[in-house]
Amino acid sequence: MIISDYLCKQLAVHPSIQAQDVIKLCFQAAFGAEHLLGDIGQVRGYFDAEYERVEARNGPVAEFICEDVCRVNLAAWKMRKLPADWLFNLFVQSAKMPMKKAEDRFRDYIAQAEALNNEWGGFFRDYHKDGIKPVHHSQLYKENEHPAYRVISGQYVRLIPIFNDMKELPKVIAIDGRAASGKTTMASQLAEVTGAGVVHMDDFFLPKELRTPERFAQSGGNIHHERFSHEVLPFLHSGEAFGYGIFDCNVMDINKTREVIQSPLQIVEGAYSCHPVLGGYMDMRIFSDISPDEQIKRVEVRNGPEIAMVYATRWIPMEEAYLQAYRVKDSADVVVS
Repeated sequence: MIISDYLCKQLAVHPSIQAQDVIKLCFQAAFGAEHLLGDIGQVRGYFDAEYERVEARNGPVAEFICEDVCRVNLAAWKMRKLPADWLFNLFVQSAKMPMKKAEDRFRDYIAQAEALNNEWGGFFRDYHKDGIKPVHHSQLYKENEHPAYRVISGQYVRLIPIFNDMKELPKVIAIDGRAASGKTTMASQLAEVTGAGVVHMDDFFLPKELRTPERFAQSGGNIHHERFSHEVLPFLHSGEAFGYGIFDCNVMDINKTREVIQSPLQIVEGAYSCHPVLGGYMDMRIFSDISPDEQIKRVEVRNGPEIAMVYATRWIPMEEAYLQAYRVKDSADVVVS
């Protein structure tokens, strides 16, 4: 993985970087947030104290230090008036997911950094004498850059563009997008971080009596939008708990109820969640994207080759027709790949 490009950007933005700060950056890029998570109560105390001290100011919510690790800036988060609990939860959930081959990544990153500036080599060699371990920022960096951030890594990095694009706190978020692009996973992670309730569009497959050629000929006609409008839409903005029926394709009927928890934020995830027939119920639209090749690979892994063929020949073309007909990606507030 390439880190030299990210390091060059950091040098341009933070000219006070010393060799010690480069070690810290490479360590965080390799190990992510996992090494920072100890006693949760103590970690929360440190976070609350630092968050209280930091002065809100404009700037990017996050600075990426490699493609799957970023530093979320407390000052910018605070300026956007995003809940402090969300950032703490984001950090904790991220830290629970160890980075793969972290030591190998770290050594590779250090080699790239030394190739970028061989004057750092002496400090790097002294550092390695005591083994791989985290370090603090240099005193010069602290005095000039005033670092105040939390490291977010792994899959949770996908959520960063969503928070970065929040102009105000939404009450309802809709996550639409391509099959196998990670809509359900994204909704689950957002719910873990924000405490939101989640509605799944997959619970609204058409009942047998509505599965007609005329219905399937409509772009997005393969969802039971009538039931969604009756069982979900009236309750989304209330913040109160509610329930709706789950359609089971195995029995071709509703056989369970899904309870949506009480929360000031509710998430609707799944294909067709931004269909115009449902109206503009959402405060924020997210489009979850994926390349065609990766899409088929994921479906094969998830459902097997036979089901993947059904997706390729039937469901994906239907979804693509809907996405094109209503320009769903173009109308999204944020696109997450």
